[in-house]
Amino acid sequence: MMRVRAIAVLCLIIMCMAMPVLAANDEWYSYIKINDMTIILEKDQANIKVNYTIDPGTQLIVYLLGKQDLKNKLLKVLNYEDATVKNVEMNSAEIQINDISYDYGKGIYWFPEHEFNVVIPNLRVVSPQVSREYRNTKKFSDGMGFFDR
Repeated sequence: MMRVRAIAVLCLIIMCMAMPVLAANDEWYSYIKINDMTIILEKDQANIKVNYTIDPGTQLIVYLLGKQDLKNKLLKVLNYEDATVKNVEMNSAEIQINDISYDYGKGIYWFPEHEFNVVIPNLRVVSPQVSREYRNTKKFSDGMGFFDR
């Protein structure tokens, strides 16, 4: 029993030392690597579906300690205030942000440019009229106007 605890503590120490190395890569935020992200715009709300990979050495800790730290890190990656995590799994999450687009009245909206805290390999932004795709970007540039259905 004592041996198992010692091995577990040693694994935790090794993972803590590995975290800064992972964080040095623009594609990683701590133990999370974003694979792709889709932002679906509807009126002044954005629904975000993000797929990611968790460092294999950290997966067990997330299982044992819960997903709260994972949620916090995902929100930090997205860099949106007032975002709500609707669902989080070990490889994907659904996040909602209200009042994210500017409402100009008469069904006209503007989704502003935004900078993320990591490189997003595949970013897709979908409005009722158009879909835009970006590769290896940290920024959704120029914003996007759209109309409500």
